[in-house]
Amino acid sequence: MPLGEIAPQRPATGRAPGVATKVGASTTPGAATRTGAAAGAATPAGAAAATGTAGAAARPAPTAKQCRPENLAGELRIGIFRSARRLRAERGAADLPDHQFSVLAWIHMDGPMTPGALAERQHVQPPSMTRTVNALAELGFVTKAEHPNDGRQVVVSLTEKGAAEVTETRRRRDQWLTRRLTAFTPAERATLAEAAQLLRRLAAE
Repeated sequence: MPLGEIAPQRPATGRAPGVATKVGASTTPGAATRTGAAAGAATPAGAAAATGTAGAAARPAPTAKQCRPENLAGELRIGIFRSARRLRAERGAADLPDHQFSVLAWIHMDGPMTPGALAERQHVQPPSMTRTVNALAELGFVTKAEHPNDGRQVVVSLTEKGAAEVTETRRRRDQWLTRRLTAFTPAERATLAEAAQLLRRLAAE
């Protein structure tokens, strides 16, 4: 599930209202600049700006070599794989294995479908999908009904329990991501918001 749009925050100026007027009376050269910076750091906005600046300074801009498709491909593959693996560790109360939860997620998104259609989406053989569907039916997450146009097939649908498991799993995964994102600076979250759109485009092509 998407986290939602996170609006980039405008960096704070680091100067509280009225500080420049008071400092203007000082006879020490540069005192206004130093005092203004100190006042800004004392405010929450100033602290956020300082953190954002430090975060940006600690992360050097990628080089032209790192941005080449052949080099970027390896970095993206590792980053996406590790992130997905960690995210999959956040599961609902049933603690379903990945292949079973994925079936529930497909039905939740696309509606009831045959085991054959599910097998195509999961890129597995039909007998394997039949075993998965039977296991989910025994657990009460799906039901099987006769196909309205083909008596040789069945249609697999989610039960209320199955839909609740999908919702709870996604909630926990979004919750984990939200906690992790709070450790990033506003500028970094803006970068990730752009990256999320690019990754969607990457997966769609």
